[in-house]
Amino acid sequence: MTSQKHYDIIIIGGGSGNSIPTADYADKSIAIIEKAKFGGTCLNVGCIPTKMFVYAAETAENIRNAKKLGIHATVDHVDWQSIVSRVFDNLIDPIAESGAAYRRGPETPNIDVYDQHATFIGEKLIRTGNGDEEVIISADQIVLAAGARPMIPDYVVESGVQYHTNETIMRLPALPKSMLVLGGGFIALEFSHVFQALGVDVHLVNRSAKLLRQLDADISDRITDLTSKKMHTYLGQTVTSLTQDEHGVHAVLSNGQTIDAEIVLVATGRVPNGDQLNLAAGGVEMRNGRVVVDEFGRTTADGVFALGDISSPYQLKHVANAEARAISHNLLHPDDLIAFPHKHVPAGIFTHPQIATVGLTEEQARQQGFDITVKVQQYGDVAYGWAMVDTDHFAKLIADKATGKLLGAHIIGPQATTLMQTLITFMAYDIDVREAVRTQYWIHPALPELLENALLGLDFS
Repeated sequence: MTSQKHYDIIIIGGGSGNSIPTADYADKSIAIIEKAKFGGTCLNVGCIPTKMFVYAAETAENIRNAKKLGIHATVDHVDWQSIVSRVFDNLIDPIAESGAAYRRGPETPNIDVYDQHATFIGEKLIRTGNGDEEVIISADQIVLAAGARPMIPDYVVESGVQYHTNETIMRLPALPKSMLVLGGGFIALEFSHVFQALGVDVHLVNRSAKLLRQLDADISDRITDLTSKKMHTYLGQTVTSLTQDEHGVHAVLSNGQTIDAEIVLVATGRVPNGDQLNLAAGGVEMRNGRVVVDEFGRTTADGVFALGDISSPYQLKHVANAEARAISHNLLHPDDLIAFPHKHVPAGIFTHPQIATVGLTEEQARQQGFDITVKVQQYGDVAYGWAMVDTDHFAKLIADKATGKLLGAHIIGPQATTLMQTLITFMAYDIDVREAVRTQYWIHPALPELLENALLGLDFS
């Protein structure tokens, strides 16, 4: 017999949604449904573990490139099993397990955890369960925070080949000698960098002629050029045939080229998980694959909210966290709603080199009619860039001539994601950079001088 229970709030997803029940929710009965691991994509198969692999890869890359500094060194051995164990056995898995244990434990007695898939069977009515026990639960308010999953092209599925995604590639039992990567976005490039730096022969296939083509054209052009110098790239190509035998996978491309590799990584995009929840039964509308929400996170169903990858145009953890904070407030204060903070959303891409971006591209700024000034500042033209013997990297700033406000900032190069924070602050607080650049010190000869010189190089005349 199926049991039933009513709650004040149901949260579907144990990633950013798990941060909603703060101390202010102690008097609320809450159900959290998480069929996988607490922590969501970011903790388990995304942002956090990937950057731990990236850091190891960066170390190997720097060793190999040290000869330009007069230091001759080699990477003698990559202990893949040690890297995997350090990341997952020592850190990620215990954190995920402790998160679930905490929510199931005496510290949060008002919260029940369910570990089965959730589907709507009516308005504010959810079918889920624990173990083999099915449960029907309802609530006054529901939060959809079920995230997204890898998108697998039909031709890959129909080929029948074994493939990896970001959810499996970091737990390989051993490093392959070669790898075919399908895709040209964040995930494809980050993993291509990791495995290439750790000694794998990487073959990257992308249907667009440019990598990261949604970024500012100068950034996209530069990462396309630098990546093509480091690994095999097949750009503007599609896979017309994909087969597998005891030696690995064999791909035929649209231009007739062939690729042989031990394994294939599919990194062609992500699909919001709303299509798996039978949302129509709950009156929740989807559009273009995402749950429809207003500026406050409310869906088309009364009392149902959504956040993160299932609904947000930004598939970024820091955005999901910000949306969760807004919804945490809105659930308790229906007469004082807070809008999602979607202004000046930055992104970091941990390729080699790093990329950071915020705001408008040059093309977008011109299309929107701004009278702009643009400055491209080379790393190699500042003192710390000399120390790094840098000839490839730059920061690009786009500002409004009329107001002195930054409209966009784009950096490709070492420490790009860290350097960007100062520029995010300028934009978040609507600071006129004409004054700000000279009312604070920029430590000499540190790398932030890259930003100082870029700001001084903007022409406001």
